[in-house]
Amino acid sequence: MITLKEVNTKKELKTFVKFPFTLYKDSKYWVPPIISQEIKTFNKKENPVFNDAEATLFLAYKENKVVGRVAAIINWLEVKNQNQRKMRFGWFDVIDDIEVTKKLLDKVLEIGTKNNLEFIEGPIGFSNLDKVGVLTEGFDHIGTMITWYNHPYYAEHFKKLGYRVEKEYLEHKHAFVDIKRENFSRIQEIIKKRYKLRPLYFKKTKEVMPYADKMFDLFNQSYASLSSFVAITDIQKDYFKKKFLGFINPEYIKFVVDENDELVAFGIVMPSFAQALQKMKGKLFPFGIKHLLHAKKHSKKVAFYLIGVHPEYQQKGVHAIIFNEFHNTFTEKGIIECIRTPELADNAAINKLWRNFNPIIYKKRCTFRKDIP
Repeated sequence: MITLKEVNTKKELKTFVKFPFTLYKDSKYWVPPIISQEIKTFNKKENPVFNDAEATLFLAYKENKVVGRVAAIINWLEVKNQNQRKMRFGWFDVIDDIEVTKKLLDKVLEIGTKNNLEFIEGPIGFSNLDKVGVLTEGFDHIGTMITWYNHPYYAEHFKKLGYRVEKEYLEHKHAFVDIKRENFSRIQEIIKKRYKLRPLYFKKTKEVMPYADKMFDLFNQSYASLSSFVAITDIQKDYFKKKFLGFINPEYIKFVVDENDELVAFGIVMPSFAQALQKMKGKLFPFGIKHLLHAKKHSKKVAFYLIGVHPEYQQKGVHAIIFNEFHNTFTEKGIIECIRTPELADNAAINKLWRNFNPIIYKKRCTFRKDIP
């Protein structure tokens, strides 16, 4: 018999966060989250997303053992401001038992029905800065800090339960310093002169901070046209700065400003922390922080986290300035491979942006949808 329990206590939340550690204990490819950070994600006093969203967490039990988990999420900014009457679900993990999957998702559907929502979609988080999608190809590649990993049967469970693919995402990898630099080095000089632009150089994180809020504003502007985009609110900016900036080398943050010092483009890259996180096994202390710091300094692989250009400067070659700056940094650091975060398969603009790098698709993932009757 399968039973569900709503997560209400600190102990239950820790059980919720740690369930994947059991489910994927034998996987070479799963990358553990940092347990303390995951717990903070669901702390309403810590995470300002709860000012405009709600989440109910559930654990599934069978024979007194945890066999699944899910977060049922409503982002009210999306529902009220965008008229997207969507019930989200994320942090979904389950054993290979479709009845457990059904039990968990039926509970999410129930909450959606009570709130007069129209459909359910997942796995997705609270916003576009959270992890997204269930992996459908590329199970034999190591995960990343900013993506979910899952067993192959997840997608089959969704399909058998009447869910259909809603959005498809691709993950690419490619070299960077080995490509022909003339693809962007010459044009970036022309673009800088034509539009009176200049790149910013950072050596310390504190130098980034005066521009961080502008970066989030530009993120909202440059990504607004993407499906399911939910803007980052002012109160969320400080939270994300604290959550992410500590993991990013300041020299891996590239900003481009105009003659008035207004931000027109940005690129953010993170060192690959995958192997460090596997060694840490979810714990920062006593030795986990050492693995993170070593990867931050010495990793020869990087993950492109975000790149954005102001709508007024899109299609004008401004990205060439960003690429040229990264080429200089990656050459100096000896970076051998770039991994890109999940990108919508139908995002023609991003595909065009990277075409000269000869990217390889090495993973595919998608979200699934079901209408609420």
